[in-house]
Amino acid sequence: MSGDPGSAEDIRVREDQVAGRFEILVDDVVAGFADYQDAPGTGTAHGVRTFPHTVVATEFGGRGLAGRMIGEALQQTRDKGLRVNPTCSFVARYIEKHPHSADLA
Repeated sequence: MSGDPGSAEDIRVREDQVAGRFEILVDDVVAGFADYQDAPGTGTAHGVRTFPHTVVATEFGGRGLAGRMIGEALQQTRDKGLRVNPTCSFVARYIEKHPHSADLA
């Protein structure tokens, strides 16, 4: 993902499966992350991805980076066929404010 057209910043989201988190990078610097844990599904039930914690470094705050990161994290979660357990209050609020994500919870 790129920054705003007038911005020279490169902003992108990546998944670090080894660490179990999504990260948002600004010019290749990790500006924030959202931890997750996956639990497999049983029978016909979908697996569940729990998001317990979201952090954006203070110097990157107020720029909408957490929302951008969670939006991408939820899309990738949907693409994997997982449901979401939003124990992180930020993720829970994001889902409440974005009805297109409500089917994940």
